[in-house]
Amino acid sequence: MATSPSARVQEARDRIAVRLRALRSDAGLTGQQLAARTGWQGSKVSRLQSGRSHPSDDDIRAWCRACGVEDEAADLIAAARQAQQMYTEWRRVQRGGLRGVQQARRPLYERTQTMRVYSSSVIPGMLQTRAYATALLSEIACFNRTPDDSAAAADARLERSQIIRRGGRRFPILIEEAALRRQVGGPGVMADQLGYLLQTAALPSVTLGIIPAKAGPLWPLETFTVFDTEQVTVELLTAAITITAPSEVAQYVAAHGAMSEGAAHGPAALRLIAQAVSVLA
Repeated sequence: MATSPSARVQEARDRIAVRLRALRSDAGLTGQQLAARTGWQGSKVSRLQSGRSHPSDDDIRAWCRACGVEDEAADLIAAARQAQQMYTEWRRVQRGGLRGVQQARRPLYERTQTMRVYSSSVIPGMLQTRAYATALLSEIACFNRTPDDSAAAADARLERSQIIRRGGRRFPILIEEAALRRQVGGPGVMADQLGYLLQTAALPSVTLGIIPAKAGPLWPLETFTVFDTEQVTVELLTAAITITAPSEVAQYVAAHGAMSEGAAHGPAALRLIAQAVSVLA
């Protein structure tokens, strides 16, 4: 089984910790001696060199200075920043509301020519109605205990989603059948959402696949989006993970392709959507 995105983030952080520990060891210093040179508590040295805490730029500079290898600081800072950028905690970025999160992603959406989307639990954002998006974003704000600006955030999401109507772009989108049957906002909202899904499936830029609940080439994965072949964003409960390593991006492209082969497309996909509509209470 492939390493999980959160495990990859921890691996990147662990590599920084190993490097810090090696610099201290090469300098012939104990943890307590390094703490004395930096003016830190010994517990801070322990947390940094074990990977339990992520070092700031100043932490790295102080560590390298204490070890007599200040020329190592720039490369180590760059590596630490890259590891930190892989992980975006939802509660932190949503602290001021959800609208800003929607707007912040717009430049990435605008420059992407092929956007591969896989959603395991909800209708993907670019195919959502305003009512569905508002209800879903309100649930997220409530769960994360952040300001509920779901109506404004939904407007920003819909504005961003207009890219699916522009020419010259491709949107291969895969949705697990379970997402069609999970009611967000109540039966009326869900019925309108599924009706809108039928409409957007006909757009020239969209290739919609529904992965049947009874069969699938892979186990359900975390929701992810592949932006061209440059970057993958994986959505977890508490955070978003950004993946840029070419070999790992290629794994997600391959996973999307494998799941697409087992998905229903065309009339078969439309029938699964129609069935989901028919069972709404």
